Amino acid sequence: MATHSSSLYVCMSSRKPNATMLTLLSARAGGAPPPTLFSGIGPRRKCWSFKPFRIWAGEFPDFLPKQVENIKDPFARKLASRIERLPVNLSKGCVMSSCVKPKEQTETNPIVLLHGFDSTCLEWRYSLPLLEEAGLETWAVDILGWGFSDLERLPSCDVASKRDHLYQLWSTYIKRPMVLVGPSLGSAVAIDFSVNYPEAVDRLVLIDACVYAEGTGSLASLPKALAYAGVYLLKSIPLRLYATSLTFNGLPLSTCIDWTNIGRLHCLLPWWEDTTVNFMISGGYNVIDQIQHVKQKTLIIWGEDDQIIDYKLAVRLHSELPNAILRCIPKCGHIPHVEKPDAVSRLIAQFIHSDQSQRAKLDSVSTISVPV
Repeated sequence: MATHSSSLYVCMSSRKPNATMLTLLSARAGGAPPPTLFSGIGPRRKCWSFKPFRIWAGEFPDFLPKQVENIKDPFARKLASRIERLPVNLSKGCVMSSCVKPKEQTETNPIVLLHGFDSTCLEWRYSLPLLEEAGLETWAVDILGWGFSDLERLPSCDVASKRDHLYQLWSTYIKRPMVLVGPSLGSAVAIDFSVNYPEAVDRLVLIDACVYAEGTGSLASLPKALAYAGVYLLKSIPLRLYATSLTFNGLPLSTCIDWTNIGRLHCLLPWWEDTTVNFMISGGYNVIDQIQHVKQKTLIIWGEDDQIIDYKLAVRLHSELPNAILRCIPKCGHIPHVEKPDAVSRLIAQFIHSDQSQRAKLDSVSTISVPV
């Protein structure tokens, strides 16, 4: 049993060996920080002090697991300090739902960032600041069942519930057509949502999309005892550390450990096992038949060196979506928004402004060095 976003999904549907699934876990752990963003980091002391952020121990929201204090990545710490919970009313009660709200509202349609399978908004710790620097109103939302929401009452975490939760959050707080961004399995979440609530989505951005897997496959019929055993393994430090080291070759051990801790932080919440098993046995996402019904203009971003999902599926998705463009990022794997945040941010900004004469805003994302 294993993995992360497309990991569990691709391997569950294709029944590939468990060894293949190990490599996928680390996408939630993060990727190499953009050097230009880290140029101002100073020496590490009891207080993390560096440019342009300053984070003091104790500034994290109290609902995060206490292990957040041990994270060293300054961008993860900064984004974690901004996570908050908003009340979202569902049919069976209210869920205090975790997200990162924008610093300010703009005249353009807001960007809403989803994440991959069993991950959190911390995936966006490098890209979200760049999108905000470009003057874009940016939300990062934790999908129901994952992330840092309060799920003590254990709401259903199947596809329909995840869809309804996102809609209720959007209709309560965002209220405008959004640019919905989905990486990996988040692309399936985005497609499912845009087809069911087209009025809520202005455009789509799909990143290394995991949209051709047929749900959770045979795992949906596992006895609960076996499902819980597999989920317990899924959050283990050795498994995640190994997966991180496989995905990001050449990482220093200290960095590998830090990213592993970031990636499994939400697994330390007391309801994580229950919500993960609930999603697994519900059957998961199968959006293959929905792709042709997507009406929104769509940007497909793909890492040229993605070892998780074949680039042929990017070409297939581009051909099946009625109104899509495809952009490839060289020397990049399955999680471009972590590995190449400057390139991803530039592509998203250009996509949003493609019908507008706001080229000056694009200049604020000035760290782009990857040809696209």
